[in-house]
Amino acid sequence: MFTNWIVSLLVNTVVLMVVAGYYEPFRLEGAGAALLASIILSVFNLFIKPVLVLLTLPVTVLSFGLFLIVINAVLLMLTAEVMGSSFEIDGFGAAFLAAIIISILNLLIQNFIIEPMQRRKRSS
Repeated sequence: MFTNWIVSLLVNTVVLMVVAGYYEPFRLEGAGAALLASIILSVFNLFIKPVLVLLTLPVTVLSFGLFLIVINAVLLMLTAEVMGSSFEIDGFGAAFLAAIIISILNLLIQNFIIEPMQRRKRSS
C-alpha cells in the first residue's frame, strides 16, 4: 500500500510538471514545488475531498459525476493557495481545465504504464 502511494505521488508530480510546462496559466517553480504540491494535494484528496463529495452528492449525481472535476479544480486552487508563489493558477477556469488535463494524464499513465507493470510483476 505504501508503495502504491509513493508511485501515485511520483506520477502526480510528473503530471503536474507536464501541465505546468505546457499550460501557461498553471505555474510551478520546479520539481520540488511539484512534489510538495503532489503531497499537499494527496492529503487534501484524503481528508477534504470525501467531505466535499458528500456535501455535493446531489449535484454530482445529477451531473453524472462530472461535478467531481469542479471539486478537483477547487482542491487544485486550494493547494496553490497553501503553497503561495511557488504554485500559481490564473483563476478557476484555468484550474478547471488543468483538473481535466491532470485527470486524463493520470488515467492514461495508470492504464498504460502502471497497471501493465503491476500485472507483469504479479505473473513473474
